[in-house]
Amino acid sequence: CFLDDGYTKEEILNKARGFFGETTQGLAKAIEKVFADQGRPNAYILGEEFSGAIGIGVRYGKGQLNRKGGTSRKIFWQGPTIGFDIGGNASKVFTLIYKLGGTQQLFQRFPGVEGSFYFVAGVGVNYQQSGKVILAPIRTGVGLRAGANIGYLHYTKEHSWIPL
Repeated sequence: CFLDDGYTKEEILNKARGFFGETTQGLAKAIEKVFADQGRPNAYILGEEFSGAIGIGVRYGKGQLNRKGGTSRKIFWQGPTIGFDIGGNASKVFTLIYKLGGTQQLFQRFPGVEGSFYFVAGVGVNYQQSGKVILAPIRTGVGLRAGANIGYLHYTKEHSWIPL
């Protein structure tokens, strides 16, 4: 069962504290919200990304995938967006991953409009799902980007400048 080998809320809060620095109230609330909605993740990604848009946009990121069994690997993501959106930003991203069987299940496109968005105290969370695998990227960063868009993120083994 995915829940039996998942990370506890305390383990995730400790990882987040080490990654983001001192855990803010907003970050702790965001993590609590994801745990209430999804339960215990069985993997996570620590990474960074940048994005920009003028109607049509792009997002690029890189990070380290960590599995509960102790294995890890480098991972990249990129994707297009379209909508009423303008600006740019750079973010640290802590992605909680649910129901991930083999690592290969991650190397695909995850729509970014499905699910919900939760924002509190400078920390944003949205859900992405493809099949049974659910991703919950938790982002905090700098920049100015406003509007609404739809798109997807394509997770890959190697870096690519092509956002499709």
